[in-house]
This record gives sequence, C-alpha cells and structure tokens, in this order.
Amino acid sequence: MKTLLRAFSFLFVAGGLSAQTLGWQPSPGHTQVPIWPGAVPDAQPAAGPESVITNNNPLVAGRPWISVERVSEPTMTVYTPKGKNTGVAVVVFPGGGYVEVAIDLEGTEVCDWLASRGITAVLLKYRVPGGGPYYDEQKHRRVIPKVMTALQDAQRTVGLVRSHASAWHINPQKIGVLGFSAGGHMVAAISTHFQQRLYPQVDSADQESCRPDFAVALYPGHLSLATNSFGLNPDIDSHITTRTPPTFLLQNEDDHVDRVEDSLAYYAALKRVGVPVEMHLYAEGGHAFGLRRTKFPATNWPQLVETWLNTIGMVSD
Repeated sequence: MKTLLRAFSFLFVAGGLSAQTLGWQPSPGHTQVPIWPGAVPDAQPAAGPESVITNNNPLVAGRPWISVERVSEPTMTVYTPKGKNTGVAVVVFPGGGYVEVAIDLEGTEVCDWLASRGITAVLLKYRVPGGGPYYDEQKHRRVIPKVMTALQDAQRTVGLVRSHASAWHINPQKIGVLGFSAGGHMVAAISTHFQQRLYPQVDSADQESCRPDFAVALYPGHLSLATNSFGLNPDIDSHITTRTPPTFLLQNEDDHVDRVEDSLAYYAALKRVGVPVEMHLYAEGGHAFGLRRTKFPATNWPQLVETWLNTIGMVSD
C-alpha cells in the first residue's frame, strides 16, 4: 500500500494528470444507478465532489487510463450480453488501492469484453477513499477498519444482481465476481464474508444471498501479512470455509505494488480447506495492466478465464 500511495503521489508531481472533470458517466447506451435507495450506510465525509482524472503517466499499453476519486455515492452500471446470453453474470471491482477507482482500465473495458462473451457484466463504482484494509507503517501490520464500506457496496450489488436475475435473464446460481488489485482483495473479502451483511437490511434485495458462485482475482493486494510472508490476512483467513467459491488467481512475480505473496497466501489457504482454486504466476508483467495486451503472457488472462469458466461448469462451448 505504501508503494502504491507513493506511485499516486508521483503522478501528481510528475504532471501525469492531463484532464479532470466532475462526476463519472458511462458511455452512451449505459446508465449507472445508485445501489442504495436512500441514505448510504456508514457514510463518511468526502473531501470534495467526485472527480474524474485522465492519467498519462504511466501509460498502459501506450494509452492513458481514467480514475475516479472521492466516490461517496456508489453506483452500478449494467452491460448486457451481445449475441448469445450464457446466463452468467459477473460483478466487476476495479482496483485503485481503495484510494481511487480505475474505472476504464479495470472496469468498462472488462465489462465490454464480458458482454461480448455473452456474460452480463455489472460495473461497481464503490466508495473511495478508504473502505478497505490499509497498512499501518508504524506497527508494520495490516489494519482492518471497523467498517469496510467498499465491501458493504459489494455485498449490496451482488444481492441486487441476484434479485434481478429473472428480469436480466441471469441464472441466479451463476453470478460471480472479478476484481483487480484492491478490487482483487474485495473479491476475496466477499468470497469469505457473505453469511452476514455488514449493514442493516434495506429491502428485499438484501434477503438474497451475496455469496458469489465463482471468483476471479487478478493481481490482488492486501492478502498477505507482509513482504516475503505467506501468512494470510486474518480477516480473510478466519472466514475461509468449504463454501468459499471456486477461485481463479493470477499475478506476476515482478509486481512491486501488490506482491506475489498475496496470491500465494490466499491460494494456500483455499487449498487447505479444499476450495477449488486455479492459480497462474508469471515472471514478468508488473501491475495494473487490466485487459490491455502487452508483450507479457499474463495479459492473455481473458482466454485463461474463459477456459476456467468452462471447466467449472459456468459456461459451455
């Protein structure tokens, strides 16, 4: 986390921010809707209005990427399948260190890909900053806030998707989650925290299960206790059971933001209780590449995920 925040600071100092607008809006043909019908639970004061920033430094696969900051009103945006509808749905959690949301690189671009494969994609713009685990530099340990607002948003969204299964032509037993970096941590969090909501029930959608039927975590963070440690974050480890959903993990060994120990620690913990898990590790490829192809083999992950979904019976050839 310390490294990630330093990287964000560098972007501001180095002039990597080329444009800023207020409030993110999806592309034409898509509508974002609030996930909470009234007051947002455990609302935290915002430092200012939601803002959208175009980042040019670093470029990813030669292109800028867009981040959303100061999200206080979480929303979801539905991307309907193009062509054949497989009945599968995926809620997408972009990364951003629980500081911002990488809305296109790890969000809209991924949803477009899923929709092209006949999968209903639901983009969650969750609350940031905060809302997830952070690193206590003085005590050198992971610290879990009393209220994980981003996880509240994730639980609410999965329940909403399941409540709309019939209307959206979704199989309610084929609803998964997919996330990157901090969003990858949220994949693990909702995969292990689904038996009880972290907020008072709002409506009938909260009576639906928020357990994902499968989970995909790409270069996840906040899972291992420390660098070179294979101990798992206890807030995740203590909640892993045989009901934790089948999981797909992918990470690069030269990822210096969220290190390979994060995936390894979670993999080992899942294997220990018999949860089906598939993991792919690569020597090079770094961090935060999203769906964009580069020379590194890790960016072929969409084909690997499609094969895995077939293997676990979510989709068929």
